[in-house]
Amino acid sequence: MTEKIKYTDEPIGKVRVLKDFLPSPEELVLKDETVKVTISLSKISIDFFKKEAKKHNTQYQKMIRRLLDEYAAHQP
Repeated sequence: MTEKIKYTDEPIGKVRVLKDFLPSPEELVLKDETVKVTISLSKISIDFFKKEAKKHNTQYQKMIRRLLDEYAAHQP
């Protein structure tokens, strides 16, 4: 993927507002079956999860995984 993404200021169409269902950092420390993937995340996100993981004595990757699981579980 060497092409740069060109963003435009266009209407985004019909928007659906979802109820706030995301868990707190404390709730993101459970175990599940996993699949290894490669993903690039922003430094600010990684710094946040590392800080929260340290507070709760867990791994930041587990917290990110749990967050994504919660999001996927609430999709129609």
